[in-house]
Amino acid sequence: MPLWQYMDKNKSFPRMVLSEYSASQPKHGAPQTMDTQESRFKLSCDIGGTFTDFFLVDQRTGEVDSEKCLTTPSDPAQGVLNGIDLLAKRHPNLLAKTDSVLHATTLVINALIERKGARTALITTEGFKDVLEIGREMRYDLYDIFITYPKPLVPRQMRLELRERMNAHGDIICKLDVGQAEGLVTALEREGVESLAVCLLHSYVNPAHEQQLRSFIEARLPRLPVSLSSEVLPEIKEYERTSTTVANAYVKPLVERYIDRLVSRLRDQGFSKKLLIMLSSGGMASTETVSSYPVRIVESGPAAGALAASHVAAVAGFSENVLAFDMGGTTAKGCVIRNGQIDMAMSFEAARVHRFKKGSGIPLRLPVIDIMEIGAGGGSIAAINELGLLQVGPESAAADPGPACYGLGGVKPTVTDANVVLGYLNPAFFLGGAMKLDADAARKALAIEVADPLGVSIDQAAWRVHDLVTENMASAIRVHMTEKGVDPERFTLVAFGGGGPVHGYTLARRLGVRRLLVPPSAGIASALGLLVSPVSFDVVRTVRIPLSDQDLEARLLASLGEMQDDGKRSVKSVEPAADVLYKRFAEVSYIGQGFSVSVELPNEPEITGADIRVRFESSYANLYGQTYDEMPAQIVSLRTVAFCPAADFRMAGPPKKLRPDLAVKSKRSVFSAEKRRFCEFPVYDRYALAPGISVTGPALIEEKESTVVIDFGGRGTVDQHGIVAITIESETIA
Repeated sequence: MPLWQYMDKNKSFPRMVLSEYSASQPKHGAPQTMDTQESRFKLSCDIGGTFTDFFLVDQRTGEVDSEKCLTTPSDPAQGVLNGIDLLAKRHPNLLAKTDSVLHATTLVINALIERKGARTALITTEGFKDVLEIGREMRYDLYDIFITYPKPLVPRQMRLELRERMNAHGDIICKLDVGQAEGLVTALEREGVESLAVCLLHSYVNPAHEQQLRSFIEARLPRLPVSLSSEVLPEIKEYERTSTTVANAYVKPLVERYIDRLVSRLRDQGFSKKLLIMLSSGGMASTETVSSYPVRIVESGPAAGALAASHVAAVAGFSENVLAFDMGGTTAKGCVIRNGQIDMAMSFEAARVHRFKKGSGIPLRLPVIDIMEIGAGGGSIAAINELGLLQVGPESAAADPGPACYGLGGVKPTVTDANVVLGYLNPAFFLGGAMKLDADAARKALAIEVADPLGVSIDQAAWRVHDLVTENMASAIRVHMTEKGVDPERFTLVAFGGGGPVHGYTLARRLGVRRLLVPPSAGIASALGLLVSPVSFDVVRTVRIPLSDQDLEARLLASLGEMQDDGKRSVKSVEPAADVLYKRFAEVSYIGQGFSVSVELPNEPEITGADIRVRFESSYANLYGQTYDEMPAQIVSLRTVAFCPAADFRMAGPPKKLRPDLAVKSKRSVFSAEKRRFCEFPVYDRYALAPGISVTGPALIEEKESTVVIDFGGRGTVDQHGIVAITIESETIA
């Protein structure tokens, strides 16, 4: 079947067809029946700061439909329903025929940033109530004499101490004081606490006291959500464990209400199957798992984008060195992918006081795709700062009121307004014509806020905004990749998101990248990422074992076995018939060092300390340039990833019998970054570009959700999957 089919001659809304969609013949688990309407569709939905994106897959035919609508910040679930309603107009009884809904959301990160979580209390070991404020005792900016830190999610009067104590080996030094615990329950009732975090000293080794306390509290306050650090993060390091557990408790009631409300609304429209939610680690999980560990979805949406980029690069045959570039309405993200493996991290900072200063946020210890983020999206506001200089972002107009050109009440100029003035975006074809843009409003906003203060023309002001935001993104990506010890010139850039294809060409030139890939429906690629993500769950546990320990193998395999069983239960709750696979990792350090290096362990019955040492020193040398042969090393923590692979599919590509003479639908005046002036650009209809067709810059390629800009010196070729592969011949822009 063809890649693009027109649904209605009056509306150029395409359907994309995917070939080799193996959901009909899954590699793992029981066969699925595709000839019944009840299991026909799979729907993915990604809520962003400005737009909510949808992909709909017909599992019988491989055909895909898509949609994009404005996010509703006051009630994110409503934005989901709005998009489903638009899809349902083209697919009657949609939800009744849908097998699963895959969802990514910014709910948790927004709650932490905006401080809109529950009234939370913390119970901790006597003498440790101030650990949230003591933190690491580090200054994230040595020269800021007015340095500020994020306020703890739990105020001091809500942090309660309990007499009990265990040592670092898990031995009980002081039994839990039941009488005092009774008084704490009374205090929790009096303060109207909505959620409780429990973090007792050394509970990662022995959780007995935390479990005893939960049983005691649940018997008296059965409706109070309780988060135990021994379950949320059974790892060493008191501050990170406490901070992560508190964050989990803080958002737990909010996430539970959101899930309940969304599921209820979906059921009202006929949906009766499973809702799955994207974790920050790039796997899908059940609503039950997410309700228990909501902190795990703090980077839900960006993770889906990284998976989409990895999939697109693999399909196009360029998976060795890939830089994912996702520019949406609020932020831009970058992620490094090497040999098909997405870079991962075990820590994340939320709600930073200074958004781009490491150490100024709330530390969260959890598995997360390693993503660089910068406040540079289509809604990023352009203004003149107190020094009289142009500044773009990080403040954003978001979906409400949005850029000035949206006509929804926004009056401040944004990156999108600049792109309209520069000719990159067609005001009459935004979202395929479903949303008209007001070019006059964009020019007026730029004139008042940028052009007049700087004494330049409106066109010059628009270029300066576009140029500055692109350079900001390039600078951030250079730093991110330098920290990883990789050269961007050796990478292929995959550009997606609504703004990615617009800025991708110039960004690639500034980074020295010679190849740029833009997938079909690039503006909603994160929603595609949900469709190619596996069901998975990470289990982390501190297990301290010297590599020289004679019993290392037995202790290691025993711990890994228990952890794999925990992960398997989570995966089986979603896919009961699936074969569960595992990846295993160890955090290893030289004894005496405070930081460790992640080492992947072989999936073999025998694991030796010598083998782990070789793997550790290889990773250590790559990071630091040297190793220390005389120093003993130890395992600090273990991590297992239990997963079952997602359905594998390939984009089928556009039909080969299209008429190339109809691909150019118009020409318009567009600002060229190469020539630094307006030039005539031919405008191509992406849905009319057959495989093998080449487009030489300057050119624009328009589709419903985004526009691809190819400037002078670039040449784009459509591959068999509909991916536009752009080669860049010109020299790097200084």
